[in-house]
This record gives sequence, C-alpha cells and structure tokens, in this order.
Amino acid sequence: MNPEEVLFEVAVELIDRAVKVLPKDVEDALRRAYESEVSETGLKILEAILLNVKTAREEGRLICQDTGFPVFFVEEGLAFPWRIDYRKVLVRAVSEATEKVPLRPNIVHPLTRVNTGDNTGFGSPIIHVSKATGSLLKLSFMPKGAGSENMSSLHMLIPSESVETVKHIVLSRVVEAGGMPCPPTVIGIGIGGTADEAMLMAKKALLKPLGERNRDPVLARLERELLEEINQTGIGPMGLGGRWTCLDVKVEYAGCHTASLPLAINFQCWAARRASAVIEPDGSYEIVQP
Repeated sequence: MNPEEVLFEVAVELIDRAVKVLPKDVEDALRRAYESEVSETGLKILEAILLNVKTAREEGRLICQDTGFPVFFVEEGLAFPWRIDYRKVLVRAVSEATEKVPLRPNIVHPLTRVNTGDNTGFGSPIIHVSKATGSLLKLSFMPKGAGSENMSSLHMLIPSESVETVKHIVLSRVVEAGGMPCPPTVIGIGIGGTADEAMLMAKKALLKPLGERNRDPVLARLERELLEEINQTGIGPMGLGGRWTCLDVKVEYAGCHTASLPLAINFQCWAARRASAVIEPDGSYEIVQP
C-alpha cells in the first residue's frame, strides 16, 4: 500500500463527485424550497435547478460549468501514521481531475491573468490542514465558484457592537449581493478570532450539514433568526423575487481580543458542492458525503 497513491485516488474521486453529485442535505433543502416557494418565477427557477441536479447525478455531468477554485480541508488524527506531502499529492490530483473529470481551467495569475491550464500553480489548490483526535484522516473538497466567493466580506467591528449589529451587517450584505451569488445561497459566518481566522471559519462553516444548528444556543438562535430575516428580503431564487433567498446560515466562532470583534461572511451559491472521505491507516476509505 502506497499512502500517496491512496490519497491521490481519494482526492480525484472526491473532486469528481463534488462537481457532479450535490450532497443530499443540499438537494433536500432545494426540494423543500421548491415545495414552499410562493413566486411563480421562483418556482420555475427551482424546478430547473432540481432537474439540473438530477440530470448531473444520473448522467455524470457537471452540476455547474464553473467548477470553482479547488479548496481542500485535511483533518489529520493525532495517531494517524502516514507522513505525506499533502501539497504534492493534491496538486497532482487537481491536475489529473482537470483533464479527466473534466474541470474548467479557472486558475490564473492575479495580475497577468496567465492561465496554467490545469487549475494548479500560483498557490492552487488551497489546502487547510488541522489536527484532530483519533487515528483517521478526513479529506474534504470544496470547489468554490467565483460568483459567490466574490460576495465575501470582512468587517472589523468595535467590541461594544451587539448581535443586532451583526445581523444588520449580514442582512445589508445579502441585499447588496442580490442575485450575484446565485441564490438560494448558503451563508457561512465567522465571528471572532483574528481577521484571517474569521474568514477561514466562515468558509469552513459551509462544510456543515444544512439544517443542523450550532451547539452554542446563542449562535443557534443567530442562525435561525438570520435565515428567517434573509428570506424576508424578497430577493428570491437567482435574485428574481420569491421566498427563498437562503437555504441555511452556518456560524463558526472563536475567542477574540478584548479590543476587537471580527465578522466574516462567505456566500455559497445554490450549488453548495462538497465531498468528504475518511481514510483508515491501512489505506481503506469511505466516502461520507455526498
């Protein structure tokens, strides 16, 4: 068993699944939205989205032509025995998947706009590695489309600001974004930490299953209230009016300095694509989502 080859195989499979099979919790949320949408235009859009999701899954086609920026999250158990150069393996996996899946070559130099042609180079893919308890390795892949990513924002608030201020800023950003992030969206929010940590938390929040509330009762209430109020804006599916502007709001938090209050907002479009696998030390693995 070659650990690098196992990780490479898992990564390519996750990429392929993520861009073709929408997670069940996201598809179920879209179906619930369709069943309760009040706008005729919104109903037609959601019907088309659900047909698109079904066709992509059954025919092995891309859910969206924008196959996103490749982002990996690696959670390595403290007792996991492998020692791997994650970047070397995951760069190779992205390059392979770009040709075989295929993926649209999205990655360019930020200023010259030179395209590498295989979604690698210039720091791509983005890889976040963290330690966890146990002896397993969890690998998650998120293809992040630019339409929703472009609506991300960071707000450095003064520490005396209230929960109502946080809600006001999020709602204002949703209204400002309108239909640009391809609603109904999933909104990830990071509160606390430092500026960079808040932005990372907001993105990691998008990996959480829809419908599950935060364990912290204060944050769970914030998630519920924001979801309700966002869906009262009337922006609706694809920004053309209706009840469903957002499928869910997910919040992550960390302690922050007494003199600061960072707030980060990260939008995800209706195609909230993600895929994860758990790898055992012996090289066996299980795809846990979608």
